[in-house]
Amino acid sequence: MRLQGKRAIVTGAASGFGAGIAQRFLVEGAQVVIADINGAAAQSFVADHGGVACTVDVSDKTSVEAMVALANDAMGGVDILVNNAGITHLPTPLEDVSEEEFDRVFAVNCKSVFLTAQALVPQFKTQGGGAVLNVASTAGVSPRPRLNWYNASKGWMITATRTMAVELAPDGIRVNALNPVAGETPLLKSFMGEDTPEIRAKFLSTIPLGRFSTPEDLANAALYLCSDEAGMVTGVCMEVDGGRCI
Repeated sequence: MRLQGKRAIVTGAASGFGAGIAQRFLVEGAQVVIADINGAAAQSFVADHGGVACTVDVSDKTSVEAMVALANDAMGGVDILVNNAGITHLPTPLEDVSEEEFDRVFAVNCKSVFLTAQALVPQFKTQGGGAVLNVASTAGVSPRPRLNWYNASKGWMITATRTMAVELAPDGIRVNALNPVAGETPLLKSFMGEDTPEIRAKFLSTIPLGRFSTPEDLANAALYLCSDEAGMVTGVCMEVDGGRCI
């Protein structure tokens, strides 16, 4: 029960890495708001595992503020925020990605971090601390071709994590990130363009440990970084990537 008494918000929590993180947090004793743009999926998760369901568009200020208000009402406060919600564009030459796709990727992957910080940092400062975990990507460290603007958005998240950590440390607020390699999540097909044995084999050949990351892998790392065990850890962007970035 490493998160006993903690109150967490996990965005994009109804599937993929977010679901793995949220489920592990619940098992470890935390109260968790299961926040997702797919409200029905969030409700289904709660029916199976517990938590508080919340429908949220993390790129919309009003929606993010409503999510935080719901969390405060349901749990009496928030100690942990996991910014996991994210999207990508399909593998495309950088000049062919539409402006609409670009705007959506940066709204969900980057603006969301800004909006959740605006909504929660004052509260964390008042209560004397908190933990923020941003789910970035190895794409922000070692970019793949044809995912240019997705790569850039994840690089932004990594820089945001470090600068947030430096600024907020005096207030007792820790900010870290995870850099997963592609995993068995709903986004995998989008990263690859199409899901065939040949493309999977090519993708896996770039990962020394020879497998995709799993929700459980991310949950284990998130649990440590968001727990009191990591009380001296901030500004870390931990690669959970099977050696991909070496």
